Amino acid sequence: MNMSKNIKDKVVVITGASSGLGEATARYLATLGAKVTLGARREEKLKAIANDIKANGGEAIYLTTDVLSKSDVENLVNKAVETYGCIDVIVNNAGIMPIAPMAELRVEEWDKMIDVNIKGVLYGIAAALPIFQKQESGHFINMSSVAGVKVFSPGGTVYSGTKFAVRAISEGLRHEIGGKIRTTCIEPGVVDSELKHCTTHEASSASIKDFYDNFAIPADSIARTVAFAIEQPEDVDVNEIVIRPTAQEF
Repeated sequence: MNMSKNIKDKVVVITGASSGLGEATARYLATLGAKVTLGARREEKLKAIANDIKANGGEAIYLTTDVLSKSDVENLVNKAVETYGCIDVIVNNAGIMPIAPMAELRVEEWDKMIDVNIKGVLYGIAAALPIFQKQESGHFINMSSVAGVKVFSPGGTVYSGTKFAVRAISEGLRHEIGGKIRTTCIEPGVVDSELKHCTTHEASSASIKDFYDNFAIPADSIARTVAFAIEQPEDVDVNEIVIRPTAQEF
């Protein structure tokens, strides 16, 4: 069975699509025939990625989107529906990872992580769920982390808290709306992305860089994982995937 047939012509919305996992996922799904709608804050990067996808024969549109804004996320989803007539998948991927010990009391960073990593996912769910319910089909793919499976400490305690929350929200969502709507939570380990640049605490930043330099796998590893979840027949719901570099212990 050619699984890519289950991806061809599917309309996929992706947040955090201007780099890393989001960009790799958009590019890969487009090669399989998906119609991708890209959302992120950096318009120039979105435009370049969308143009590249189209130059290679794929279909892509974009909208500048800040996941801190509920209306921005709604507009992104609505643009996909207005352009393509429906939305089949939303990949709630946008996230940040500033790492620092709790004793540093970086409360502003805690607030921002909660807003981007948790509320950003919730805004994506809120934008897509009524459409999925009306269609009686749809697929949520929420990006958590191995730090949502094991607490990443010292330094990643609040980040872990946000990623545990994504797992909890994903499982509760699946339980509430399952039947015809699918929910997948993906928990990547160290993957090459801009997450490693989020940290301003000097000692933590050095150890994060070292960790990524030694272990990170390419972002397209996660793109293939997203594709695997989407391409399953409609009666198969891949609920949770933990994917790490082979050499990563944490």
